[in-house]
Amino acid sequence: MNPFTRCSECCIKCLSGIPYASLIATILLYAGVALFCGCGHEALSGTVTILQNYFEMIRTVETLDVFTMIDILKYVIYGVAAAFFVYGILLMVEGFFTTGAIRDLYGDFKITTCGRCVSAWFIMLTYIFMLAWLGVTAFTSLPVFMYFNIWNICQNMTVAEGTNVCFDLRQFGIVTPSDEKKICTNTEMFKKMCASDELDLTFHLFVCALAGAGAAVIAMVHYLMVLAANWAYVKDACRMQKYEDIKSKEEQELHDIHSTRSKERLNAYT
Repeated sequence: MNPFTRCSECCIKCLSGIPYASLIATILLYAGVALFCGCGHEALSGTVTILQNYFEMIRTVETLDVFTMIDILKYVIYGVAAAFFVYGILLMVEGFFTTGAIRDLYGDFKITTCGRCVSAWFIMLTYIFMLAWLGVTAFTSLPVFMYFNIWNICQNMTVAEGTNVCFDLRQFGIVTPSDEKKICTNTEMFKKMCASDELDLTFHLFVCALAGAGAAVIAMVHYLMVLAANWAYVKDACRMQKYEDIKSKEEQELHDIHSTRSKERLNAYT
C-alpha cells in the first residue's frame, strides 16, 4: 500500500473520532470564561481606583467594606477560571469516550453501566452550572447598568448642562446608609472623572465580562444538548449490544441443538 494512502487513512480515522460538538462547546466555554475572568478582574480593579480617586473612599481593615468584597470577588474569579478549565477537560474526555463507544460498538469496546451513569451525572452537573452562570450574568449586568448611566451622562455633558444629578453610592448598597458618598454633575470631581480613562475603560471591561458570562451560558446549553444526545446514543447502543448478544446466544444454542440431533441420527444409523 502507498505510504501516502496509509497516512491519509490514518488521519481520516483519527479525525472521525474527534467529538466536534464537544470541541466547539469547550472552545466557547474557555473563551467565555477567559473573557469574564480577565475583564471582570480588571474591571474590579478599575472600580477600586474610581472609588478611591473620585468618591474619596478609604479602605478600612476593621470592617467588611466594599474593597474587601471586591478582593473576595477577585479570588472567586480565580477559582472559577481554574474550576471550569478542569471541567472543560472532563467534558472533552466524556465526549471522546462516548464517540469511541458508538464507533466501536461492534468491536472489543464494551459500554458499561458506569459510563451511562457518568454521562447522566455530567448532564445534571452541567444543568446546575448553567443556572449558576445565568445568575452570574444577571449579577454582572448590575455594574454595567450603573456604569452606563454615569458614562451616558458624561457623553452628554452639554445636554445635561444646567441640571444637577447626583450619584449616591447608598442607592446601590455599596456603602452603609450612614455614610454619604456621592458625586454630582456640577462638581469639578465629576468632570475630572468623565475626562479620565478609568471610567470609560472600566465600563467597557464590565461589558466584555457580561459578554463572556453570556458566552459561558451558551456553552453550557450547547453542552447540555451534546450530553443529552450522547446519553441517548449510548443508551440505544447498549440496547443494540444486548440484542446482538441475545441473538448470538440463541444462534449458538440452535447450532448446538442441530449438532446434537445430527450426532443422534448418525449414531442411530450406525
